[in-house]
Amino acid sequence: MNDLLTERDAWSMANCSIARTLEIAGTRTALLILREAFFGTRRFDDFAKRVGIGEPAASARLKELTAAGLLERVPYQEPGQRTRHAYQLTEKGRDFLPVLVALRQWGDTWASDEQGPPVVGRHIGCSAAVHAVLRCDDGHDVRPGDSFIDAGPGLIRVGPDSP
Repeated sequence: MNDLLTERDAWSMANCSIARTLEIAGTRTALLILREAFFGTRRFDDFAKRVGIGEPAASARLKELTAAGLLERVPYQEPGQRTRHAYQLTEKGRDFLPVLVALRQWGDTWASDEQGPPVVGRHIGCSAAVHAVLRCDDGHDVRPGDSFIDAGPGLIRVGPDSP
């Protein structure tokens, strides 16, 4: 078991997955729009109101999240009205749920006020609280300190010893 972190000066983070994720959804408003999408918000005005942002900011974030493939615009029309567009999560967007659960979980522990968290995610089947956990591909729960960093297929090595 070779811990790649001991060789950090020999690799580049130019293609870091965390940095790329932050480029897509790393703003406060983008994360809150995604939160609202998971809560069932679909209409532009509702996103702006529930996130507490102006229409220009809502428009910009919705366009970015749509361009990144996390949301898609779908037409709808109310009787007697013109066709409008609503937003819904894509598969890529739905895969973002563990990120939001982890953020909420950390916030519940370290950033909530004395009254406690405002909402609790619960499992429909048993009503137990839902948590984000680290789990390896073999099904073992992984605690902090029980993992190591290994080279992935996209690792870019730099320096005199790089291929």
